[in-house]
Amino acid sequence: MKRAFVFPGQGSQSVGMGRDLADGFPVARDLFQEVDEALGQDLSRIMFEGPEDELTLTENAQPALMAVSLAVVRVVQSEGGINLTDKADFVAGHSLGEYSALAAAGALDVAEAARLLKRRGQAMQAAVPVGEGAMAALLGLDLDQVRAVVEKAAEGEVCAAANDNAPGQVVVSGHKAAVERAVELAKEAGAKRAVMLAVSAPFHCALMAPAADAMAHALATASLRAPAVPLVANVTAQAISDPESLREKLVEQVTGLVRWRESVLYLRDQGVETLIELGTGKVLSGLTRRIDRSLQSTNAGTPAEIGALLPSLG
Repeated sequence: MKRAFVFPGQGSQSVGMGRDLADGFPVARDLFQEVDEALGQDLSRIMFEGPEDELTLTENAQPALMAVSLAVVRVVQSEGGINLTDKADFVAGHSLGEYSALAAAGALDVAEAARLLKRRGQAMQAAVPVGEGAMAALLGLDLDQVRAVVEKAAEGEVCAAANDNAPGQVVVSGHKAAVERAVELAKEAGAKRAVMLAVSAPFHCALMAPAADAMAHALATASLRAPAVPLVANVTAQAISDPESLREKLVEQVTGLVRWRESVLYLRDQGVETLIELGTGKVLSGLTRRIDRSLQSTNAGTPAEIGALLPSLG
C-alpha cells in the first residue's frame, strides 16, 4: 500500500500547539529548542503560551507549524523505531508545509527550514502594506468558475485564485477592493458562500512578487539536498526531487496557485491509498475526504494520535 505524508499550512496554528509533545517526549523538546536556537527567539514559549496575536504573525506561525510537524516526525521515528521515509512513497505540504515536507524527507536541515520560513513570513508580510490586500474563500464554485470571477473582478488590479483546496473550495487573493468585488460576483455566479478571510496579507498572488524575490535570494544559498522520497509540488501538482527544481518551485510558490486538489488527485493516480497529515490540526485530512472519499486520510499531532498511528505503520 502506497502512502504519502502531508504537512499543514498557515491557519492550523493554535495557542498550546506542541506543548503535549514537549511534555511527553525528549526528542520533541530537543526539536523545539533547535528551532528556538536557529531563530534566536523563544518561539516555543509563544507556541505553548501565546499570546494568540503574536503566534498568528506570519513570521511566527510559519516556523511554528513546521516545528510541530517535525516534532511529530521525530516522535514517530523514536517511538516506532522506524525511519519515516521508509514508510512513505511521497511527501507534500500545503504552502509553508512544503518546507516541513522537505525537512521530514531530509532535503533541509531543521535549523535551515526554520530560518527560511522566518524569512518567508517576514517577506510576505512586508510585500504589501497592511490593509491594501485581502483574501476570500469562495465556496461552491470550481476553479474555472473562480477564474472567470477574478478576471472580471480585477478591473486593472490584482485578483487571482490562490488556493485550489478541494472541489468547491477555492481561495482568492489580491488587492482588497478587487477581492471584495470577487466576493459579490461569486455570489451572483451561484457560490454557496463567499467570505473575506482574516489574514494579514494577500498570499499566493502577484502582489507577493517582492517576497518571491527575497526567497529566491535566501534559497540560492540554502543547503538543499534531494529528498529521500519525492515532493509533490504545490505549483505543478507533480513529483520532483531535483534540488534545483525544488528551489525554483519554492520561489514560484510564493506568488503561484497552491494546486492542492490536483496534488491529492496526482497522489491517488500514482497509487497512493493513504494520506497521513503530520502536525497541528486536521485541515488537510478534511480536504482529502472532500477531494476523493476513496482515499484513506488520518492525522497525527498529539501523543494519542501518534500512538494510534504507529501500529498502522508497522
